[in-house]
Amino acid sequence: MKKLVNSETNKNVDAFIDNIDNATRKADSKLLVDLIRNITKKEPKIWGARIVGYGKYAYKRKNGDEFEWFNVGFSPGKANLTIYVMYDINEEEALLNQLGKHKTGRGCLYIKKLEDIDINVLKKIIKKSDKWN
Repeated sequence: MKKLVNSETNKNVDAFIDNIDNATRKADSKLLVDLIRNITKKEPKIWGARIVGYGKYAYKRKNGDEFEWFNVGFSPGKANLTIYVMYDINEEEALLNQLGKHKTGRGCLYIKKLEDIDINVLKKIIKKSDKWN
């Protein structure tokens, strides 16, 4: 199995979050740690330098290379909180319409701050990234 740049580490999640400069991003990250832990029943791990991931699964690329990746996670970036899900978030049009202020990538949800969105809708989105079941 090959290792990605953003592989699972043994870094301390609480120390990582305590080092976030932006007070809102830090508070939102603390909330997300517990929210995702409660949904997944998995303990958070730091993947790479800046991703908090939950669970783990192996996947194969078309070229046959096999990697490990987390099931759901987030990264407290400078511009956005990025929520990573293991499906194409854009297929969830009904949920996205109810979510509030956000942007999307294929498997990413970009949020400025949690107060801009409906947390209950976010929980539904996270639950759909259910490779831990």
